[in-house]
Amino acid sequence: MARVLVFAVIAAAVLTVFAVVDCALTERARVRALPRWAWLLIALVLPVIGPLLWLVIGRASVRRRPMTRVIGPDDDPAFLRSHGGVSSPPAKPDAARWQELEQELANLDSDPDDEGDSGRR
Repeated sequence: MARVLVFAVIAAAVLTVFAVVDCALTERARVRALPRWAWLLIALVLPVIGPLLWLVIGRASVRRRPMTRVIGPDDDPAFLRSHGGVSSPPAKPDAARWQELEQELANLDSDPDDEGDSGRR
């Protein structure tokens, strides 16, 4: 039983120290309901209830802005338009382009310089 009591006293002291330091360092705009000195007095006089009241009622929560995605200038279409246009992705090759590429490949395969090397590969 004594161990539980020692643990409770230590926990109450840690909570009180945390609340007092937090109250002392909180910006004036985030202190609600009472002046800062009153919250400090309440946190020190009322061992467990005072710090809990400060954390629940006295301190205003910080509203965070929603995160926005930051894009580099090379990915921003508005930036690229202002500097000479947006680079569009390459167009998909159509049937004529495929035939042209196949013909180039066939020409490379039938290159007379490579006839002696075909046995070594």
